Amino acid sequence: MSIRHGLLALLSRGPRYGYQLRVEFEASTGATWPLNIAGRAELERWFSTPVAQDDRPRDELAIKIAMAVAGADVDTAEVILTQRMATMRALQDLIQAKRVATGGLAQRLVLDSLIFKAEAEQRWLDHCEAVSKEKNP
Repeated sequence: MSIRHGLLALLSRGPRYGYQLRVEFEASTGATWPLNIAGRAELERWFSTPVAQDDRPRDELAIKIAMAVAGADVDTAEVILTQRMATMRALQDLIQAKRVATGGLAQRLVLDSLIFKAEAEQRWLDHCEAVSKEKNP
């Protein structure tokens, strides 16, 4: 049984929070699993292979902005503003989470990655706003 299928089986019984899933999964399967030779080889392959840009899912925000710009009856500025406000709130939450984080270097690096992505999204939204104003003064 894969972890994914085990989690799906638990979810088939009804909605669960992440912590509930963890506790129920561990109770059902035991708390520890050994890493076998094939697993170690897969892990080494994963660490040695760069993540390709085309392996990532489609960017819903880029699609939304592109469709808004292409649509005659869509207020692109409003779409951008709504996203900018949501991204700013998320960025503030991430910065606060980093201030109180106690998980060590790994947690800090994950939070840094999320913060940098949110900052990049803000810059991209600024760019979208400027370009859409040039095109539709």
